[in-house]
Amino acid sequence: MGPKALAQVLRPLARLFPEGSTPELLAGLAAGDDAAVYRLDDSRALIVTTDFFTPVVDDPFDFGSVAAANALSDVYAMGGEPLLALNIAGFPSSLPAAVIEEVFRGGAEKAKEAGCPVVGGHTITSQEPLYGLAVVGMADPRRLFLKSGVRPGDALVLTKPLGVGVITTALKRGTASQEAVAAAVASMKRLNRDAARVFLAHRVEACTDVTGFSLLGHALDLAAKSGVGLRIDSSSIVFVPGAREAGASGAFPAGTENNRAAFEGSIRFEPGVAEPTRKLLYSPETSGGLLAAVDPALLETCRDALRKAGVDAFLIGSADPDLDPASVLVR
Repeated sequence: MGPKALAQVLRPLARLFPEGSTPELLAGLAAGDDAAVYRLDDSRALIVTTDFFTPVVDDPFDFGSVAAANALSDVYAMGGEPLLALNIAGFPSSLPAAVIEEVFRGGAEKAKEAGCPVVGGHTITSQEPLYGLAVVGMADPRRLFLKSGVRPGDALVLTKPLGVGVITTALKRGTASQEAVAAAVASMKRLNRDAARVFLAHRVEACTDVTGFSLLGHALDLAAKSGVGLRIDSSSIVFVPGAREAGASGAFPAGTENNRAAFEGSIRFEPGVAEPTRKLLYSPETSGGLLAAVDPALLETCRDALRKAGVDAFLIGSADPDLDPASVLVR
């Protein structure tokens, strides 16, 4: 569902559960963060999230792994650790049981890597395969990552390359190379756990993960909720191998134009940013990296720690006090 349609259908829920009606709810519909957060006491808060989608890759084990990593990411994007998960699945009755087993196994193996047991779930018959997880996590309510925490001058750090959306679209069209698909799958299967732990250790207060609303959509969300302007340096963005070629062939997911229509009113490009790059920055991602706002005084030690943890760490911009609030400038 596109961002405009999603906002419309959620409005009645916001009226039923107005902000402030549940004091223990630290992040809910009104906050619009990556997951819901419910405070248990001064040192413990529950994080609750769910995510599922149709296959983005051909191999059923990889599909399960990617979907699980994507769902778990919302817990990491809030500064938490996953505790347990439930499967959410729908499969055609004609799909062989062995294929379904591989999807579940891929998801369970990824959850196990995260230290998060899969303890049940719910499955329906569906014309198209669907799979994901509902995840419960735990965090310190005093150390949450919130989209509203960006401060002027903060550095923007992205922890995965972009471009998996155009590669998976090219895969569906039969035009993606094996090397490009392998690179995209490896990126999507990588947990955001280590990145989140490093950000916690470096006092990060604002973070989100980059998924279906694209880098620009999620960056704009940070800017709007924090009341700051963000500057993004397109030349500093790294793409998955083969992504630019897939984009040049026109293999953009359908959500690309939806994202552009929804966000372009608050995003400005300098003339030197070419149209193919603009479209890539509006392209939906799956199981993308974390986009965090880092105190510039801690930036180098944070990036060193990310590299030592085996995490990609791309400095892609900053919160610029000279820009209009709730806007993004791409140069």
